[in-house]
Amino acid sequence: MRSPGRPPIRRDVERAFWTKIAEGLTSEDAAVACGVSGPVGSRWFRDRGGMPSIELSPPSGRYLSFTEREEIALLKAQKAGVREIARQLGRSPSTISRELRRNAATRGAQLDYRASIAQWKAELAARRPKTSKLAADERLREYVQEHLAGRVQAPDGTPVNGPVVEWKGRNKPHRQDRRWATAWSPEQIANRLPLDHPDDESMRISHEAIYQALYIRGRGALEREYVACLRTGRALRVPRARSRRRPSGHVTPEVMISERPAEAETRTVAGHWEGDLIIGTNRSAIGTLVERTTRFTVLVHLPRMEGYGLEPRTKNGPALGGYGAEAMRKALTSRMAELPGQLRRTLTWDRGKELAQHAQLKSDTGMAVYFADPHSPWQRGTNENTNGLLRQFFPKGTDLSRWGSKELEAVARTLNTRPRKTLAWRTPTEALDDELLSLQASGVATTP
Repeated sequence: MRSPGRPPIRRDVERAFWTKIAEGLTSEDAAVACGVSGPVGSRWFRDRGGMPSIELSPPSGRYLSFTEREEIALLKAQKAGVREIARQLGRSPSTISRELRRNAATRGAQLDYRASIAQWKAELAARRPKTSKLAADERLREYVQEHLAGRVQAPDGTPVNGPVVEWKGRNKPHRQDRRWATAWSPEQIANRLPLDHPDDESMRISHEAIYQALYIRGRGALEREYVACLRTGRALRVPRARSRRRPSGHVTPEVMISERPAEAETRTVAGHWEGDLIIGTNRSAIGTLVERTTRFTVLVHLPRMEGYGLEPRTKNGPALGGYGAEAMRKALTSRMAELPGQLRRTLTWDRGKELAQHAQLKSDTGMAVYFADPHSPWQRGTNENTNGLLRQFFPKGTDLSRWGSKELEAVARTLNTRPRKTLAWRTPTEALDDELLSLQASGVATTP
């Protein structure tokens, strides 16, 4: 058998690497955990676009494993016969005989059996290169490309080019123009195909196959630059578990959302809040708090601190914009102190550094503070929805420092007096009053 070069990393090692990636480890840490160097892991992750190119499920046991091949090599060196090796491994003698004949090292015209060379040859012979569906079917490929990266058109069909953007092989640019495209998601494309071609079974593809064609180098017929047309605009696919493990100094395991009481998730008890900031221009912001059960909204005024705009910014100096850690803690403590103690149970916040003093906030208010996972806005869906409603009054790209406490209270009252479908068309104010009456009827004190 002609040598195709240096033996690659064994497939079981690569499989273990991608399993570690799925658990949330970085590429360097996953590589070291599997016994290879960090740069090798980084190269695997980069070349495959953040996606495994092999099956991650463990082998069925039908074929010889690397551990078994090591046993064969050891017993062969001890002059054990084929039947003795088969008996100790629990395999058929023909399996052992075939293994020694097919996968022995042939360099120097000597049939020496080495486990690493045998594993390499077995994996090489087991490859079954398969042409991807997008590469083989031009009509399907054109459909996917058109709905993923097609040109934007006016109602009369005239193409609208949008900004000229050069793809540089990296993630979408921050606060810069992005390429205009039809930008259907792979899931939308995959599920729309049966509707557009109900009688043509060849026009079917899974959304995962489209992602693989985009991210894995050489996998399909789609150009890598088409990842710029995805909503995320990521050049590499990032496993969700990996993004959740990104370190933040002020977020420790005991304050993660997974540790939050179950009653907060079920919305059966009032007093569990979600919070975040809505950001404006010139480093202005407004704090938003929403009670999960009643949808009652509280807006937190964050005035700029003395010296803002007059003193030059200093590295690691105080945040004069008004939403630094200390200013945020004081503002939240002041607002939450206006609520009864039984309505101050927990607060779930985004990962922002503005709540770095959460331990002191818990001591001041009695509210346990928890943080959502990175890039997981759905874990604070009530607050995210409310922030969207608030953008009617505080649009993006405007200076929010213009508004004082009086204006914020008026906007909060507007939201709290709107009937909500999820509350059976009651208003958040009415729902909160019902909760307070329920507390009083049960004999629970409602004083702060």
